[in-house]
Amino acid sequence: MLHSHDQRRPVHKPLLPKPNLKDEVRFLQSWFQNPLKTGAVAPSSPALAKMMASYLDPKQDGPVIELGPGTGPVTKALIQRGFAPERLFLIEYNPEFCALLRLRYPGATVINGDAYTLAKTLTGRLPGKAVGTISSLPLFTMPESERHRMVNEAFDMSIPGSPFVQFTYAVVTPVPLVPGAIEGERSPRVWRNIPPARVWAYRRP
Repeated sequence: MLHSHDQRRPVHKPLLPKPNLKDEVRFLQSWFQNPLKTGAVAPSSPALAKMMASYLDPKQDGPVIELGPGTGPVTKALIQRGFAPERLFLIEYNPEFCALLRLRYPGATVINGDAYTLAKTLTGRLPGKAVGTISSLPLFTMPESERHRMVNEAFDMSIPGSPFVQFTYAVVTPVPLVPGAIEGERSPRVWRNIPPARVWAYRRP
């Protein structure tokens, strides 16, 4: 039995990432809480992250937009490819992932916001036209028209010809191609990922 002197008022602590949790467990928790916002049940493998980052050129001046970075495997691959953390603008919906990203990549700009409303979320944030957008969002949860809108917003904020890079587990393209407006190329399947995936790079002609 609890006596009055044993009772304690709840203490509200600031939201911080749980340091002993593996990234795979964090992803599963996030997926169970909100499967429409978390596109994967596990972080991208180093092989998939490297493939995604390979479509962006660090020698080209400008920021990089990353959508749905999660725990940061693609962010890490971008840095390993040669992008300074200060060039990276990460939009993440999950506040715990945001806290983790700020700890892991203190030079990057981490924005706790909705990547699906890309233009609104990034208004006044970018220092210039982006060299590309790299996305781990679950695009198949969105209507086709919304996918086209988001990709075109990314193109509008990017240097002409810059790619919108998206991974998928599916056989078909997650962003339907539009001749003369949205063209795309796909990578070989990346088998060293759970489940196996491939990468699409979209461009506006």
